[in-house]
Amino acid sequence: MSYDVPEEVRVESDGPVRIVTLNRPEIFNAVNKSLHEGFCWIWPQLERDPEARAIVLTGAGKAFSAGGDLAWQRELIERKELHRSGMQEARKIVKHMVECRLPIVAAVNGPAVGFGCSVALLCDIVLIAENAFLMDPHVGVGLVAADGGALAWPLMTSILRAKEYLFLGRRIPAEDAVAMGLANRVVAKGTALDEALKLAHELAELPSQALQDTKRALNLHLERAFSGLLEYAISAETEAMNSADHLEQVKKFLDEQDS
Repeated sequence: MSYDVPEEVRVESDGPVRIVTLNRPEIFNAVNKSLHEGFCWIWPQLERDPEARAIVLTGAGKAFSAGGDLAWQRELIERKELHRSGMQEARKIVKHMVECRLPIVAAVNGPAVGFGCSVALLCDIVLIAENAFLMDPHVGVGLVAADGGALAWPLMTSILRAKEYLFLGRRIPAEDAVAMGLANRVVAKGTALDEALKLAHELAELPSQALQDTKRALNLHLERAFSGLLEYAISAETEAMNSADHLEQVKKFLDEQDS
């Protein structure tokens, strides 16, 4: 099956396993408009692939994803129609990933920040390289941790730990992520994709209906928890996008880049 995706989202086949790669390695897979759109619409296509049995999600190069591209963030602020469509895509990404019938294994090969952290933790099994870390800096840049952290973390770790790391935006090293329940296991540097592929092939060999319906039953906990909460969180982030705090932080970062 061929996939209709931009070059920023690469899809490869390894037998019954589909490898989805965030593909902007030159800037650590920071998310721009094209990557965000492609990542939103890849999930329905994966579900329509009759030969797919499992998915691996990873990042090209040294990072999983460094989060939002600041140039794109500026566009979202300046162009309301882009802002609106971006928030609609954020809703759909969460829903598509949680409702995807195929098991998704995250191969966190490097830093997973912001968007990268959110989508990694929406996967079903998370393998994290020993040199990688998780980080959600939304609050620090004047945004609401809407599309992942505030939704999923309290179901995976204690709400007190979720608050500490989401409020302060601190890095969570690989071993701490496992200890906190935000990842399944640590793997050696440079092996995340290989280890994730091994696991995905194991999953692909299981009886598909039993596996998919078990995933569905488990993810109903997430869907019920997200009901209502997702709309509030996305609406709150939409408002925060236009706040003075966020505008100031984006301007500060862009000025630092230009200097």
